[in-house]
Amino acid sequence: MSDGARRARLHWRCRRGMREIDLLLAPFAERQLPLLAADELDAFERLLSSSDQDLQAWLLGRERPHDEAFVDLVERIRQCARRTG
Repeated sequence: MSDGARRARLHWRCRRGMREIDLLLAPFAERQLPLLAADELDAFERLLSSSDQDLQAWLLGRERPHDEAFVDLVERIRQCARRTG
């Protein structure tokens, strides 16, 4: 799969159906997804494979992600959403 196709697929996967999650993931996908390095894309893909309940808890700051690779990524997503809100 080409890099562009992978990024497009990940962008599509940001649509979760839970408004709280969508409002956090959408700005990040629009602004930061094109800038992510390969290892960051891998971590983001794994993050998006998490359950909606886990994503919501992490993105809303209720819990800390269990995967250390997610900690920085979750904070970057939250910061991006704060800048747009």
